[in-house]
Amino acid sequence: MEKHKVTYTIYKFLLAPIFLLYYRPKFINKNYIPKKGPVIFCGNHMHVYDQCFPMLSTNRMIHYLAKKEYFDSKFKWFFKSAGCISVNRNIKDETAKASALELLKKGYAVGIFPEGTRNKTDNLLLPFKFGAVSMAEKTNSYIVPFAITGKYKFKKNNLKITFAKPFKVEGSLEEANNKLYEEIKKLLLLNK
Repeated sequence: MEKHKVTYTIYKFLLAPIFLLYYRPKFINKNYIPKKGPVIFCGNHMHVYDQCFPMLSTNRMIHYLAKKEYFDSKFKWFFKSAGCISVNRNIKDETAKASALELLKKGYAVGIFPEGTRNKTDNLLLPFKFGAVSMAEKTNSYIVPFAITGKYKFKKNNLKITFAKPFKVEGSLEEANNKLYEEIKKLLLLNK
């Protein structure tokens, strides 16, 4: 059984209704999410709550890679007990990568924002880092692309997540990364 599964489930049970009632989001194509086996969830990153969407889209526990600063804050207990993986973005964090790879090799789910940080620019997407496709190749994991569109505003009713069909890395990492980028871009443009 996954470490922190109990606390993750409790947090989800307590916090999901608040998120759903407050934002009234829509979930599209969540049936694309594989029910078992190693999976990497990859999507655009515009808001601190973006990881909530994939978590509420599946019964599977998702271990999100989260910046080290969260683990240096007074809320580190929350991120640790929710099964997040601390990432030092100032270095090539091999410890974080090893933790994620270990989970994937055991058939679990990991969440990564390939942009590496929140997109606060006017660009649709920031350039993608190669971590997600590299880990997918090493573990034969499915990549599940998703796009979050709309605004995080009280009962605005335009906030939604749309999933694309999962795929595995075939060919070069550059080709896979380009495919991932294009899949998410396509979803963003479709739902703009």
